[in-house]
Amino acid sequence: MYKHIMFATDLTEDTEYLVKKVEALRELTKAKLSLVHVVEPLPGYSYAYLGIEDIEGQLIQEANQAIEKLGERLNVSKDAQHVEIGPTKTKILKVTEDSKADVIICGSHGRHGLSLLLGSTANAILHGATCDVLTVRLPEEV
Repeated sequence: MYKHIMFATDLTEDTEYLVKKVEALRELTKAKLSLVHVVEPLPGYSYAYLGIEDIEGQLIQEANQAIEKLGERLNVSKDAQHVEIGPTKTKILKVTEDSKADVIICGSHGRHGLSLLLGSTANAILHGATCDVLTVRLPEEV
C-alpha cells in the first residue's frame, strides 16, 4: 500500500472536498503526507507597465500562509509543505519525485469539449507521473 501521499492542491474552495479524501486515504494507509501548491509565474510586463506592486510576491506569500495553515490542520511537517513557482505540472512532478512519494492526489473538474482539448493539470500530471495518480472528481458548480 502507499507509504507517501503527495497532495497537490490549488488552495481554492475545492480544497475542503479533497481534504476529506486525503484524510481517508491517509487513515487507511498510515502513509506520510506531503503538500504541494504551485504559483504560476506572471509575465513580467503584465504588472510592470501598470504600476501594480509585486503581485507575484503577494501570491507567493498568500500561498505560503495557506499551505502552512493546511499543513497545521493535517499535521504535516514544515519540510513536507511545498510552495513552488513555475509550470504547475513540472513542479508537482519534480517535488513528488524528489520526495519519493508513491501517489499523487489532485482534483479534476471533469471538463469536456474545448476545456478538455486544452488539457488540465490533472491530465498533465496523470500522463507525466512515474507513480500512481488519484484524481478526485470535484463536485459540479451549482
